[in-house]
Amino acid sequence: MQPVLVVNAGSTSLKLRLVHEDDRVESVRTLESVRGEDVRAVGHRVVYGGRQLVEPALIDDVLRDSIEEAAGVAPLHNTAALRAIDNAREAFPTHAHVAVFDTAFHASMPAEASTYAIPRAWREDWGIRRYGFHGLSVQWCAERVAELVDDEGADLRLVVCHLGGGSSVTAVRGGRSVDTTMGFSPLDGVPMATRSGSLDPGALLYVQRVRGMSLDDVERVLNAESGVWALSGGREIAEVVLAAPDDESAQLALDVYTYRVAKSVASMVAALDGLDALVFTAGVGENSPTIRARVCARLGFLGVQLDRSLNERITPDGPIGKAGSAVRVFVVSSREELVAARAVRAFLANGERAAGAST
Repeated sequence: MQPVLVVNAGSTSLKLRLVHEDDRVESVRTLESVRGEDVRAVGHRVVYGGRQLVEPALIDDVLRDSIEEAAGVAPLHNTAALRAIDNAREAFPTHAHVAVFDTAFHASMPAEASTYAIPRAWREDWGIRRYGFHGLSVQWCAERVAELVDDEGADLRLVVCHLGGGSSVTAVRGGRSVDTTMGFSPLDGVPMATRSGSLDPGALLYVQRVRGMSLDDVERVLNAESGVWALSGGREIAEVVLAAPDDESAQLALDVYTYRVAKSVASMVAALDGLDALVFTAGVGENSPTIRARVCARLGFLGVQLDRSLNERITPDGPIGKAGSAVRVFVVSSREELVAARAVRAFLANGERAAGAST
């Protein structure tokens, strides 16, 4: 059967992948290089779906407008996704285009984890709650680690550190999201490449009311001029790791970043009532032994112990923890395209079954 073309528009990248039914993946450089007859359908990773969109959905003009309306919550992501959706719909006008939402995986969070202590109208009428993001990545990690430990995952307690341009830490139990650091928007949680992470709302009121910053300026700074970039004097995370031993600002950036990630891991353990495995994924999580070692060094009290040699030479997917340590540690390659493609196939199959039942 023809593969699914998965369009993954992230905050810092655009990935195009042809995903076959046997999970074989082909990278694609441009949409123009793919023939329509060689594609079954097109799946789009969409970061924010809001309260209503927690299942894969067929993209029509109405849904496209809904994604655009939600761009105010995730401007870096939904805006990029919209450009990709428009280009793909133009390139493949007769194909089914299916949106798969990152927020959907976190719909299982209990109310105690997803609810903000704000007025009822804000919560119920305006939909302000903790949604969580990186859902496709975390879902894959949960499934993959269950395979690696030969456990069906019925009660497996995982903390997944998705560390990349955007970063989040998520508690997963039995394959379901229990809590996560990102909240109403992808700005929340740990510091990221250029995003601030959690910040006292009072600071936002102060910079606008007292310092005269406009709303647009505040949004720009928090999304594009904060995080590791701001702390290190304009460096990317990989550059910070290299510069940290001899550069004070790079060292501060590295300390703040790894401290906040480790602190978030510890808080997720409380949500899980314990920890069976710690997982690192995404660009930084997969490729930086230094970041992994610094985070784990702060978590020894939980039973997290790295094997230094494994950590330095690991090729995902695999373990990097010391043999016999209380908590297993893994590095897993983020495979959002596989989760998205499977969701698209299931959506199409359900539609075919429904159509068959009605005839």
